[in-house]
Amino acid sequence: MTCPICHKDTDPKYKPFCSRRCADVDLGRWLTGSYAIPVTDEEADETLSDGHEDAPPIRPN
Repeated sequence: MTCPICHKDTDPKYKPFCSRRCADVDLGRWLTGSYAIPVTDEEADETLSDGHEDAPPIRPN
C-alpha cells in the first residue's frame, strides 16, 4: 500500500500514510474543506425539497 499523499510505502505506525507529515497534510485538507463531494444545483434542489426547506443551499467549493 502506498501513501495517498506522497505515494511512498506506508509506515504501520501512520497507516495509511508514510509519516506524521503526510497524516497532518491530509488532516489539514479535511479541516480546510479541500476534500468535498461536488454537488450540482439539481442535487442541492433535491436536498431542499426533501423537507429541509429551512436548510441553506449546498454550494460546491
